[in-house]
Amino acid sequence: MDTYATRTPHHPAGPGPDARAGAGGRGGNGLTVTAMVLGVAALTTSVVVIGGPLGIVGLVLGAVALRTAGRTGTGRGMAVTGLVTSAVAVVVSVLVAVLVVWYADHTQKCYRPDSFYQYTQCVRDQLGGH
Repeated sequence: MDTYATRTPHHPAGPGPDARAGAGGRGGNGLTVTAMVLGVAALTTSVVVIGGPLGIVGLVLGAVALRTAGRTGTGRGMAVTGLVTSAVAVVVSVLVAVLVVWYADHTQKCYRPDSFYQYTQCVRDQLGGH
């Protein structure tokens, strides 16, 4: 009786030494990877304010991933990266939003120019430039 089980070497049941490291032995779980990817995506889109909401989701996932990494012992670096990039993205998005509102407020009377030159001249006058 020649079966597959008799032709292959016997391996003990249970996880191997790399079982905690996840697929490929890279050390992380899906939550840490998601937090890191969201943080990086949020940071790259924070200049157009889209990164703010992405950063908030990344912060939440990063905090949960960091807690999970503390229990499992894997993925801490990716979770911290997700948290940091998400936090920076939220700060940048808020600063951009404040700058846009400030600019719109200070150049409000320049919105109906007859030409681009008149618009730029009006903006310079409103912002104190000569």
